[in-house]
Amino acid sequence: MTTTEAVPRTAGTASEISYPHTLQQVLRVQSFQILLVLVVIFLAFTALAPDVFPTWGNVRQIIQNVSILGVLGIGMTFVIVTSGIDLSVGSNLVFSGVVAAKVMQAMGGSGWGTAIVGIFVAVGCGLGWGLLNGVLIAKAKVPPLIVTLGTLGGALGLAQVITGGVDIREVPAVLQDTIGYGNVPGTTWPTISLIAMILILIFGTVLHRTKFGLYTFAVGSNEESARRVGVKVDRQLISIYALSGGLAGVAGILSLSQYGTTAIAGQSATNLNVIAAVVIGGTSLFGGVGTIFGTVIGLFIPAVLQNGFVIVGIQPFWQQVAVGAVLVVAVYVDQRRRAAAARGQSAKPEGKKKLFGRRSN
Repeated sequence: MTTTEAVPRTAGTASEISYPHTLQQVLRVQSFQILLVLVVIFLAFTALAPDVFPTWGNVRQIIQNVSILGVLGIGMTFVIVTSGIDLSVGSNLVFSGVVAAKVMQAMGGSGWGTAIVGIFVAVGCGLGWGLLNGVLIAKAKVPPLIVTLGTLGGALGLAQVITGGVDIREVPAVLQDTIGYGNVPGTTWPTISLIAMILILIFGTVLHRTKFGLYTFAVGSNEESARRVGVKVDRQLISIYALSGGLAGVAGILSLSQYGTTAIAGQSATNLNVIAAVVIGGTSLFGGVGTIFGTVIGLFIPAVLQNGFVIVGIQPFWQQVAVGAVLVVAVYVDQRRRAAAARGQSAKPEGKKKLFGRRSN
């Protein structure tokens, strides 16, 4: 710090002056801070178990484990940026997988023809639940927490009615061989992770580089102001909840491919895990702030903790304690940032007065 401060006074070049400021700006980015936490956790487990933890086989397993949650996390990021919540993604995943499995079971066969029909059915089911959520929230003005809590129970209950509470285990072999356990040809990279990565890149671009993403942030920042400047808020909210539902349908077929079963009882904590990851990644529960990149980092922190605890012989229950602590810290930091931003806004009129005063001089 002493060196960087002394350089501008002696040399004074533009690059030397701006470098420390750029570094400080990067360090203040919340997603970068979360990334540093992930790196520290990774290095700690690497030091504790150097022969097992940092190997490609173990890292590949972690990447594969977060892939399905990553798909759900995309939709959840959009929803939480609008200051909403979607508690139904886990049940939606189960329902979509159950209906798709039933349809593929009825069609018979294990080739791509049956599998493609199953994929469309799963996405369609997820989209349907998402549209229902969106219409009830945007048009009927029912709070998102209540709507998605209701569809959480409804989707899971219907899945149990359809199956009689017994998991379906007849999944086309082509889905398991290529998507569930397959690798990208010529590599050891899981196909399911490539699919998740492509979706993350596409919807990350949509959120941060398109008008749709801009409107999403506008609705989350101030819904009434967004409406006044011409944003069709109801249509935006319906689209976002439909997107979250559709991605839950995608996650449903990915889960079916990876586990070879509908796993009706295995998704009870999925919604909370996804919400926790999104918040840990820096997306504000109060809306208007968030990144897909932060969500991805937020997904890896609990996954790395769980994997590392198992390898070093610590009870995996501590993973829940650690994730809970990180979640509370993330929300606390978010509140501090918002309070600081509010103070900055209140100071703006004074700043403008000074600025105009200089101009008048």
